[in-house]
Amino acid sequence: MKEKISVGIDIGDSQVVAVIGHRAEGETHPSIVGVGLRDGSGMRRGVITDVEEATAAIGGAVEDAERMAGLPVEAVYVSISGEHISSTNNKGLIALTRGREDITQDDVMRVIETAQSVTVPANREILHVISRMFIVDGQEGIKDPVGMSGNRLEVDAHVVTGASPFIKNLRRTAEQAGVAVASFVLSPLAASKAVLSKKSKELGVVLLDIGAGTTGLVVFEEGDIYHSAVIPIGSAHITSDIALGLRIGLDLAERVKVEYGMASPITLSDNDKIDLSRMDRDEEQVVSRRYVAEIIEARLAELFNMVKLELRRVGRDGMLPAGAVLVGGGAKLPGIIESAKEHLGLPAQLGFPVELKGMVDKLDDPRFATSIGLMLWGIDDEETRMTFPTVDITSIVARIKGIFSK
Repeated sequence: MKEKISVGIDIGDSQVVAVIGHRAEGETHPSIVGVGLRDGSGMRRGVITDVEEATAAIGGAVEDAERMAGLPVEAVYVSISGEHISSTNNKGLIALTRGREDITQDDVMRVIETAQSVTVPANREILHVISRMFIVDGQEGIKDPVGMSGNRLEVDAHVVTGASPFIKNLRRTAEQAGVAVASFVLSPLAASKAVLSKKSKELGVVLLDIGAGTTGLVVFEEGDIYHSAVIPIGSAHITSDIALGLRIGLDLAERVKVEYGMASPITLSDNDKIDLSRMDRDEEQVVSRRYVAEIIEARLAELFNMVKLELRRVGRDGMLPAGAVLVGGGAKLPGIIESAKEHLGLPAQLGFPVELKGMVDKLDDPRFATSIGLMLWGIDDEETRMTFPTVDITSIVARIKGIFSK
């Protein structure tokens, strides 16, 4: 029996996560067979800033995942984000061959190619062309036109582009780490594949991938992608604010955020204190936990207001019944869901990877949404499927548990 293997690598600003998954013939849901995590990434706001650090982090994460899965990693699906990402909706049109009755898959591919004709500057390149709906002889709302009859085929597509220099640097760094990039996938788009249900996409939903340097968002409506964007604020900005507010170093500020941070000061009193000397022997301050929460609250308000403005720009502010789904390391801050509800005026919840096998509790975490989504993206990518001999899932799951018990 053969199995389909896929590898996703999420290169964030603070951590690299590699996930290897497989799906056996006849199975619906894939299993995780290898996981690798390395702190540090040589990235800042989605852009490579330290090639040596990035190469080491990617290579180390992949090596750990390979060792666990007992399989060599070749082509991988890599996350991409950053302020250089932009998107637009564009239409493509072709005339169908007369005398032929049915629309074919080749026709669909041709019309999608015409949607790529959107004007792209010389220093940018297309990352995604995703069909939103097809139109046959003026009839709109068609999901799959194959087998239908008509004279004219149109597609309404979502086109995502990125800056060529940044994309080339990311590809070169991955190759230096010993892996070939099968495809780059916009981070929130990958995460949406792991956590969003078909029903939420039909109703209307926005996914927010809160990373260290940026926050990616993707909007779905009627089952199709509606909009995507990257906002230049992430959880590292909160850390910087705490460092400035308390006049402490960034490493200590990160610990304060993780161990004592809250998205709102409403439940805290002035008597709630943080003794910094217990965290750093060079510090003598005793600071107000409420003050720290006020710092966090201000930055989150800015982030969610920018999300709200982005939704308003595309006419979907307050118009998404399934609300907001939050993923990424920054989504784990206590009280952030209530903050999102208040500022966005939408229902909100954390997003957890769904419909996977071979999982352990430690992987059931919003920060793994993108890496798992990348793996799922690869499994569903018809053009890059890879098959390998059957592997021993029981022993692999045991090794996954072992990596988190150390």
